Amino acid sequence: MDYLFLLAGFVVLLAGGEILVRGATALALRFRISTLVVGVTVVSFGTSAPELVVSLKAALSGHPDISIGNIVGSNIANLALVLGVTAAIFHITVSKNSIRIDWPVMMVASLAFTGFIWDGALVRWEGAILLAAILAFVTWLIRKSRKENSKDSEQQKFMEEQSHASIPRIIIYITLGCVGLAFGAEWLVHGAIGIASAMGISEAVISLTVIAFGTSVPELATSIIALAKKESDISIGNLIGSNIFNILGILGITAMFTEISGFDPRILNYDIWVMLGISFIIVLFMISHQQIRRSEGIILVALYVGYIVTIAFDLI
Repeated sequence: MDYLFLLAGFVVLLAGGEILVRGATALALRFRISTLVVGVTVVSFGTSAPELVVSLKAALSGHPDISIGNIVGSNIANLALVLGVTAAIFHITVSKNSIRIDWPVMMVASLAFTGFIWDGALVRWEGAILLAAILAFVTWLIRKSRKENSKDSEQQKFMEEQSHASIPRIIIYITLGCVGLAFGAEWLVHGAIGIASAMGISEAVISLTVIAFGTSVPELATSIIALAKKESDISIGNLIGSNIFNILGILGITAMFTEISGFDPRILNYDIWVMLGISFIIVLFMISHQQIRRSEGIILVALYVGYIVTIAFDLI
């Protein structure tokens, strides 16, 4: 039965990713918001819905290892596995805004998160700061994008010509996409946990590997679909935006509901440093030639495989 949940989860996630990208692109054209901003906001929120459900449910039911490990593991998977696989297939052109704005915000959020949990807990006032930060960032980003697009008459004309989708249709696309991603990830994680638990693996390891991979599949599906549609801004914006939302939005919301404490010390001593290290490596790739090339994608995938191998050795 667990294997059926796993298979159904993958199928529904792929369908949800396709629908969400379609709705997100239409939304960008309709409201004169760049596809990069939509990738960082709407698409990132949709693909991070599984992490939100898993982390909140885990924290409320007294499983802090899953709550924190899911986010750290998912952020590692997004940048090393998902970005690596996507770049290895297509290679990704990087927007200047991704380098100048999105990556620095992601890095500051990651460092702030590290500082907050260094005492072994993420409390409500820290969650409130994280949540306020994501709201402020998204508001500023949308205003900045609309202001810049209004000055670009050619882009504005193109958007007006292409924005044929009605508002109700756009809402239906985005809603169905998000619902598909959420349910697909829920089934995938359910099946994965059942299989992994039968093998006697700890919650921390399950959350950092199986659950993190499962909840990162939406980002993988959405990024590949976006690049196939020549929407590279949505692809890179989705991944960086998802990491920003995972930390500021998901952990902010979760900590507002309940304090997260008592998680496995290995997350602080090892896994969070892997997350920060991968974040630093990708910016080196991004600024070198404003592309993440296939060879660099392969390097990122190799780093992720190496990370999983180190976890596997800890189980021996």
